[in-house]
Amino acid sequence: MTTEHRNASSWIADRTLAFDSSGIRKVFALAATMKNPINLSIGQPDYDVPAEIRRSACEAIESGKNMYSPTQGIAPLIDKLKAEVASKYPSEDRDLFISSGTSGGLVLAMLSMVNPGDEVIVFDPYFVMYVPLIQLVGGVPVLIDTYPDFRIDVNKVRDAITPKTKMVLFNSPSNPTGVTATLDEIRGIAELCLEKGIALLSDEIYSPFHFGSPMVSPAKFNPQTIVIDGFSKSYAMTGWRLGYVHGPREIIQTMIKLQQYTFVCAPTPLQHASLAAMDYDMTAFYKNYESKRDRIVDGLRGYYEFVEPGGAFYIFPKVPSGGAGKGVSTASEFVAKAIANELLVIPGNIFSKRDTHFRISFAASDETLDRGIAVLRKLARD
Repeated sequence: MTTEHRNASSWIADRTLAFDSSGIRKVFALAATMKNPINLSIGQPDYDVPAEIRRSACEAIESGKNMYSPTQGIAPLIDKLKAEVASKYPSEDRDLFISSGTSGGLVLAMLSMVNPGDEVIVFDPYFVMYVPLIQLVGGVPVLIDTYPDFRIDVNKVRDAITPKTKMVLFNSPSNPTGVTATLDEIRGIAELCLEKGIALLSDEIYSPFHFGSPMVSPAKFNPQTIVIDGFSKSYAMTGWRLGYVHGPREIIQTMIKLQQYTFVCAPTPLQHASLAAMDYDMTAFYKNYESKRDRIVDGLRGYYEFVEPGGAFYIFPKVPSGGAGKGVSTASEFVAKAIANELLVIPGNIFSKRDTHFRISFAASDETLDRGIAVLRKLARD
């Protein structure tokens, strides 16, 4: 008898080879090794979950709400969210469930709708998860370049549609650019997808961080829009893993069926705590981020080219020509120079086919922002 010894790498599924680990996670790991970094890389609020909401989570745990919830989520939270959604987008066909984070919602949406070979239109630059998730389910990402102003050209979308197009993936306010789509862009993409019978998946996790005016969802113009939203950014609950998805009942029920066999349910005690969150006024927190936006914009103006963000908490400047010393021509090289100066930002090639820009998160204290601005000005002068 012979025993065949195989390398563990031979057991790895081919679907995992189409993409690498997130470069953002690598920067997070680097931050943990630095003594006093100027960290403008993290895509999460710099405030904590408000105390009242934390107490509600503790009370839910202490009162024994620690078992599995129904796969679709607890009824009081679903009912409360459904009432809010129905007030904006009245439809007898719109259903809703609680996902294990918005990332869980994205995974289930791809598994539910995208077959191998189906094309999914994505706007470049894009959130880091979009392309790998499409590839994971065998879909084909079709990238539409939006440089230099990061605006959506509906005619480009129309030209990119083929018989294989299954979905358009939309995100506003945008991660990584912070750019907010105009009403005409939102209406145009919504009506085009409705006309062509293409699924429109709208990632609206940054909707509360929409400066100057409330966000308008494409669901207002296209009742078949699948909307992904959640509590993680708005209430600083990034570790609580609570999202929700609403859209056509048949799609939502398919996603719930898949959640049974994947995530099972979102964390039960934290679902109960989110009931308190929905009654908590976070307006002052969001307003503070508009001030932070103004701080970073004023600090970088004249040193970098950028589009002023209208929402989220990101800005996406272009690397200065010849900036940060000789030999720097890409965002990756520029970020290496920034890290050498203890400043952590994210190179744009993590979010894009281009490597010309870099992402700054201004979800940081004013002191940290001022330190970061000083380093960025120095790098631009050099």
